[in-house]
Amino acid sequence: MKTSPRAQDVADLANVSQSAVSRTFTPGASVSEETRRKVLAAAQKLGYRPNALARSLITRRSRIVALVMSYLENQFYPLVIEKLSQKLQKEGYHVLMFIAEVDEAADGVLAEILQYQVDGIVMASAMLSPNIARGCAEVGVPVVQFNRISMLGGLARHASSSVTSDNRAGGRLAARLLAARGYRRFGYLAGLEDSSTSIERERGFREELAALGHDLRRREAGHYDFDRAQAAARRLFDGGGIDGLFVANDHMAIAALDVLRLELKLRVPEDVGVIGFDDVPQAAWGAYRLTTVRQQLEPMVDATVALLREQMQAELRPRDVVVPCVMVERATVRPAIAAGSTHP
Repeated sequence: MKTSPRAQDVADLANVSQSAVSRTFTPGASVSEETRRKVLAAAQKLGYRPNALARSLITRRSRIVALVMSYLENQFYPLVIEKLSQKLQKEGYHVLMFIAEVDEAADGVLAEILQYQVDGIVMASAMLSPNIARGCAEVGVPVVQFNRISMLGGLARHASSSVTSDNRAGGRLAARLLAARGYRRFGYLAGLEDSSTSIERERGFREELAALGHDLRRREAGHYDFDRAQAAARRLFDGGGIDGLFVANDHMAIAALDVLRLELKLRVPEDVGVIGFDDVPQAAWGAYRLTTVRQQLEPMVDATVALLREQMQAELRPRDVVVPCVMVERATVRPAIAAGSTHP
């Protein structure tokens, strides 16, 4: 059988050291452009390909990052997968993806993840239990939560690092815009009751309403599910009484819009104003043109990868990074009107 070329064979042909060959094929390693050119030319001539598994045995680094996801029904998270994977790959890491159950801690996949000797874990829309946090800390695998923090009784628990939007400020933005456009009877369509994103968005919404002299009339939970969000919208508007609705994410806001327009025959934005959260691509579709609070995905991804890199290189205390969010106004709230005019 034909034997595969070795790194030493490449080094001999290129007239460089074996360590120069290793550096050439190690992302981020220092090597001169001339040496890199010679090594790559020799590798191509010999048909050499580096063995990542063998290298991991030497370096004790797999350069594999586990990405734990749930709730892929939400259009926001396929974008997260794409952007995170691209960023990690540019940094020289390989992404290994695991799917966790929605609304359940991801303990079931922890043992499987650690079997792959991953260098780090990113948990996006998946719940981090104390068992997971403790187990990963014991084996020195850093965990960064994306778009969620661990909660206990509505309070944050800093068991691991996290990157989130400023969800509380986003809730304030929604309250401010609805009130400014003449809406006066407010409702909130929550996600999961123990989700930090939904809790913080509602908290900001309530706080700003109170500061403006209003209160939250009604709330229902849609559990971040399309069908359950539609059922929750029907309950919210049973008997009327709501004219300004803030929804914990765009996925549920789109579900609510279908109910309001198609079933209840309400005019949006004339009868009801609706604001979502995320700014998924579907929010801009002509059928919805949803006003929403945008999560700035690129800065969130950059912060996640930077945190992960820091914690893989040194033992650091968990910390939280909060990225500002912005309001994107489309067609589901009344437009601003000239001074002296009144809203219907």
